[in-house]
Amino acid sequence: MSATELRTITTYRAAVVRTPGAPDAVEIVEVPLPEPGPGEARVRVAAASVNPVDLTTASGWFHERGLIDQPEHTGTGWDFAGTVAVAGPGVDLAVGTRVAGLVTGFDRAVGTHAEYVLVPAADLAVVPDDLGLVEASTVPLNGLAAAQIVDLLGDAPVDGRLLVTGAAGAVGGYVTALAQDRGWRVTGLARASDEEYVRGLGAEFTTAAEPGWDAVADCAGLQDEGLALIRNGGRYVGVRPGGEPTAERGISVAAVSVQADGARLAELLARTATRELPARVHAVVPLDRAADAYRAAGGSGVRGRWVLTP
Repeated sequence: MSATELRTITTYRAAVVRTPGAPDAVEIVEVPLPEPGPGEARVRVAAASVNPVDLTTASGWFHERGLIDQPEHTGTGWDFAGTVAVAGPGVDLAVGTRVAGLVTGFDRAVGTHAEYVLVPAADLAVVPDDLGLVEASTVPLNGLAAAQIVDLLGDAPVDGRLLVTGAAGAVGGYVTALAQDRGWRVTGLARASDEEYVRGLGAEFTTAAEPGWDAVADCAGLQDEGLALIRNGGRYVGVRPGGEPTAERGISVAAVSVQADGARLAELLARTATRELPARVHAVVPLDRAADAYRAAGGSGVRGRWVLTP
């Protein structure tokens, strides 16, 4: 899009939820085009992945619990990749720079499933030349969540054994790979059909785990069942902040609440570009078909992300 076009457009298309829980809860609407303030950049979105949190938003789960209070509609989409369209004052990013980023929070009128997104420039990471923007769009939410789960786990004790539940999932796959950097001997818990993938991440594999682990990264949300697998005094890290199982037997219990982190994301993108970390794209569909992508993403056995392209 030319500089003249950027100056003349005043609205852009975004996927939103107007009637949570309805069969076609996700709609495409026109919203006002924002101008970046100091320290902000407006990014033209090239690709944005559909994550489980988006399906939960569309279902109305967050609305029912009072976590969303939008008068007209709720925006969807957390992560994205694209190009800088306009840089605000104090932002040292050239127009056209390829970037990726994360927008957090449930209670917002627009998200990243849109033609544009306005974000703090500090939350952006430059996408390496040898990584496609579609692949890059699948990294921010899942990669940062995994990195922050590993931070909560901390360094492994001597010969520390970590069980990752849901190890073949988007977050679980990253945790399986990244936890090894902190000295953990990782075993992935997943279905038998996922064994090759999990072992390809450098981990051991199991379809059924016995108790006695030093720590569990509960990416599958097993909750109390996952806690029961940990030895006395071990560590549990889950993915449901505010809904962690009750601590017992001296086990430390925590849950990740993912935060944007441009510097950390840059590291993850670099490792994804070299194929050290996985970028898993299931399908790519136009933004206009967002509702179809949401329905398909909710199916069982989907590996990789549905990605929307405006």
